[in-house]
Amino acid sequence: MNNTHRPIVIWLFTGCLLIFLMVAIGGLTRLTHSGLSMVEWTIFGSTPPHNEDAWHELFDKYKDYPEYKLVNFDFSLDEFKSIFYWEYGHRMLGRLLGFVFIIPFFWFLYRKKISKDLLPKLILLLFMGGFQGFLGWYMVKSGLVSDPDVSHYRLAMHLVTAFLTFAYTFWIALDLIYPVRLQSDRKIKKLLWVLLPILIIQIIWGAYVAGLNAGWFYNTWPKMDNNWIAEGVTAMSPVWKNFVEGIAGVQFVHRYLAYVVVALILIAFFRGRKIELELSQRKSLNILVLMVAIQFILGVFALLFSVPVVLGLLHQLGAFMLLGATFFAIHQFHGKSI
Repeated sequence: MNNTHRPIVIWLFTGCLLIFLMVAIGGLTRLTHSGLSMVEWTIFGSTPPHNEDAWHELFDKYKDYPEYKLVNFDFSLDEFKSIFYWEYGHRMLGRLLGFVFIIPFFWFLYRKKISKDLLPKLILLLFMGGFQGFLGWYMVKSGLVSDPDVSHYRLAMHLVTAFLTFAYTFWIALDLIYPVRLQSDRKIKKLLWVLLPILIIQIIWGAYVAGLNAGWFYNTWPKMDNNWIAEGVTAMSPVWKNFVEGIAGVQFVHRYLAYVVVALILIAFFRGRKIELELSQRKSLNILVLMVAIQFILGVFALLFSVPVVLGLLHQLGAFMLLGATFFAIHQFHGKSI
């Protein structure tokens, strides 16, 4: 890595860390059912209520919306405060993340530290971050109309955009750390590029499972209760609707696509064991197979225990780390094929 790029790499990795924390707090916000506690949105945010009158005013606004009327109608003010702070923390961390990206960007631009090749990548990155904030409010808004649950489609959009923003930030940093492309094995390279869209689809269906609370059902493994394919998988009409809106169908896709992800990674890993690779390439495959093993185990236990908060959060963060490991491996095998 060129020493002139070191401050930019540190900046980008700081952004990666903050996105990771955003995903973690966002997961806790969802798992603690706190995401609809703030019914107003402002660009720069505000301080929490500073006295009891202000808290009661905020609580009264919350009472006008479906979540209070249909779910939390017996909530006390203290219970409202407990869910409010999760969502407040998530939003304020998002604003901090915006400042962490924007202010150093203009500083590096002013100091002429950003090359012509790097500039459009960073501008796209800033756009992705801003779009992520918009999607967050777009998701929350869907739960403030009539149904006290956010749209699982919008939840998936919000989550996947966060993952991809992280992945793109990580990729730019890797470009600066590894400016020289390595020779790569053609078969492993193809496997990894096949893996990537399948993994993204798997993450999307994981968000569907979360949004529909589908992890609370069919809490057995490897079968769905007593069947490999539960009867409920095709209960809805038309049939395709089961796989995007049906609890059984969405869980079915998420279960069995996991095997495809594991298989592709194992094939790439064992292929790598048979041939000579650069150290960083071998390391990337080792990390990838370790992460998929951890993620698979977390998924099984989250299902068996009906998605307790800790396991649900770890499984979401495992998906985050698995995507990062996949991008790292792709980057290492992205050079000229042999």
